[in-house]
Amino acid sequence: MDEEYEVIVLGTGLKECILSGLLSVDGVKVLHMDRNDYYGGESTSLNLNQLWKKFRGEEKAPEHLGASRDYNVDMMPKFMMGNGKLVRTLIHTDVTKYLSFKAVDGSYVFVKGKVQKVPVTPMEALKSPLMGIFEKRRAGKFFSYVQDYDEKDPKTHNGMDLTKVTTKELIAKFGLDDNTIDFIGHAVALHTNDQHLNQPALDTVMRMKLYAESLARFQGTSPYIYPLYGLGELPQAFARLSAVYGGTYMLNKPECKVEFDEEGKVIGVTSEGETAKCKKIVCDPSYLPNKVRKIGTVARAIAIMSHPIPNTNDSHSVQVIIPQKQLARKSDMYVFCCSYSHNVAPKGKFIAFVSTDAETGNPQTELKAGIDLLGPVDEIFFDMYDRYEPVNEPGLDNCFISTSYDATTHFETTVADVLNMYTLITGKELDLSVDLSAASAAEE
Repeated sequence: MDEEYEVIVLGTGLKECILSGLLSVDGVKVLHMDRNDYYGGESTSLNLNQLWKKFRGEEKAPEHLGASRDYNVDMMPKFMMGNGKLVRTLIHTDVTKYLSFKAVDGSYVFVKGKVQKVPVTPMEALKSPLMGIFEKRRAGKFFSYVQDYDEKDPKTHNGMDLTKVTTKELIAKFGLDDNTIDFIGHAVALHTNDQHLNQPALDTVMRMKLYAESLARFQGTSPYIYPLYGLGELPQAFARLSAVYGGTYMLNKPECKVEFDEEGKVIGVTSEGETAKCKKIVCDPSYLPNKVRKIGTVARAIAIMSHPIPNTNDSHSVQVIIPQKQLARKSDMYVFCCSYSHNVAPKGKFIAFVSTDAETGNPQTELKAGIDLLGPVDEIFFDMYDRYEPVNEPGLDNCFISTSYDATTHFETTVADVLNMYTLITGKELDLSVDLSAASAAEE
């Protein structure tokens, strides 16, 4: 271990593994270490026995739930936008050859007390029970405008400069009501709060276009995809990629103490009495707790069920977003469900997650609105975890720390953090203008 590396990566969470893979492909000499003896860190995937041990201690899982090995329960479950940045990163790095994906069945939103399919095209808007007849026409016109919008072609802009016009002003031009604004902002554009309404509309329009493009790409009923056997495969796929390009991996390395020189710049990592020297460190918040601050807490419930979520057209995989206003909350609630159709549970079993930014210390009460949508559950576990973000100055100490995973059940915020870190580390942007036809092998 007494060698010199350009970058040492600490922790094998998904963000750290993606960065390790990207840097290795760039020809950077990488050492990747983890104090655990398994991949994934906080975003690991557990079988049934591991899940039971985590939440129920020594108690044994009941036999009627099936074989432990048939479960792959992701601790940070998130669907991928079919045309989004994570999928482009997978294609860019050719990691798709290590993974198989399957489309997600459904994308829903909870509005006016009901679970409804998210409409995103003018045709879907006309059929949607979410809106009355006049609102459908107005929404259809808005969706047509978004569909036709081309940043480079002023003829499609309807005389509006979306870098200056706010989302609220743009929507006002189409006369949409509050519930429509709610599902567009939170379930299509995937904003996590309402700040976007007072910001330039371009970001929201481009997010809506991404949703529609992802939906069209798979000709399916949702814009999302998910790996067979769950997300646990992803960190390992990027670890394999790193190894192919010369990256070195060491699991089960206790302590992993980051060493600094007298100027406060990182110079290496010590474990078991040996020090590996390096110029830069990439890590999750747990490795440098004195360089991060707490930004909130996520409350979540994990349920094992024997049926799909009601009112989702028997979807075997589905996301339901509950916008904050619908529950008079400050943050959205997310419902995620996956099943044996993605090989994450035995036949006939479904895994559901309900998550949100905690506003109280009682997850059972706080998550009730989401849990009520699940119907009867075989087993349910409750959990809370703190979220951290870096407060250091990477230009001064050469430490690049990821932000903890949020409550969302899609990858868009996670990938934004990874790509931002990549730019900070390398001084360049990752070029994701890849030929998406190369992805056909990854699509099922």
